Amino acid sequence: MRTAQIKRVTKETDIALSLTVDGTGRAQIGTGVGFFDHMLELLTVHARFDLMLSCKGDLEVDAHHTVEDAGIALGDCFRTALGDKRGIARFADRIVPMDDCAALVALDIGGRPYLAFEASLSGKVGSFDAELVEEFLRAFSTHASVNLYVKLLRGGNLHHRAEAIFKALALCLRDAVAIVSDDIPSSKGMIE
Repeated sequence: MRTAQIKRVTKETDIALSLTVDGTGRAQIGTGVGFFDHMLELLTVHARFDLMLSCKGDLEVDAHHTVEDAGIALGDCFRTALGDKRGIARFADRIVPMDDCAALVALDIGGRPYLAFEASLSGKVGSFDAELVEEFLRAFSTHASVNLYVKLLRGGNLHHRAEAIFKALALCLRDAVAIVSDDIPSSKGMIE
């Protein structure tokens, strides 16, 4: 079973995270940031991961550290849970519509972190600064060592824009971690 746990404590956040890649979509998430919890639950359900995440952050400042550090912790757990990446499909891409919006996500779990983010997410969804979606994705892609491309194909409601991105990411992760062989999917014979 591909699983990992992390406890990450800084002056800004205190995070406990447990991830099971081969899960059922069970989410137990509490960051104190309601909209972000909702997005992480969508990610968990549609990726069919099991995710338990508890985060106490300096929300009296704002949600930035909580969201970014959750991305760091999730990325670290994801990378650890996949081990040497033997047998995974590695690449995936998906387009997901969400009412008036559509998002394209493509990724490569190839050991090279990079985020290309082409989406206008400025403003607030409730009290959540939508620009933090990009910060979460950057932290996740860097710490998971994933090359991640995100493009909003059609904008509209800000909530729907973020939701389309998270759902597309979830489906890509589910596809890319699927076991399709007994080999490490790299011409180098390894993925760092």
